[in-house]
Amino acid sequence: MKKLSLICLSLAVALTLAIRAQAQVLIIANPGVKADAVSKSELRDVFTGETKNLKEGGRVMPVLLQGGAAHEAFLNEYIHMSETMMQTCWRRLAFSGQSTMPKSFASEAELVAYIARTSGAIGYVSSATAHDGVKTLTVK
Repeated sequence: MKKLSLICLSLAVALTLAIRAQAQVLIIANPGVKADAVSKSELRDVFTGETKNLKEGGRVMPVLLQGGAAHEAFLNEYIHMSETMMQTCWRRLAFSGQSTMPKSFASEAELVAYIARTSGAIGYVSSATAHDGVKTLTVK
């Protein structure tokens, strides 16, 4: 019985590590964004609508994925809130006329293509996703 419990625990740990490795997130931006690095607090502020500017990169426009492992990993690692909480932030801003809801995409490829052609766009993808035409920002 102890052996079975140890095997199950080992499998659970291995599965957790595999999911984390698969869901590593890169922060990407249009090549025109001046910043090469961004802090976690700046990301949270941009992706919750608190600010539209990066300290080193000027005005940016957040772009979201509609779901998936990269989206969940991004919310957990950088935003520290649920999808519902983030949507509530944006709806409050939209209904008050202070901002508009960010564009969101069903696929990472669509998101990358949009960011590549849209000045100031910033978003995220899984590290395994091709991201030609955009720049990768270092997270401090």
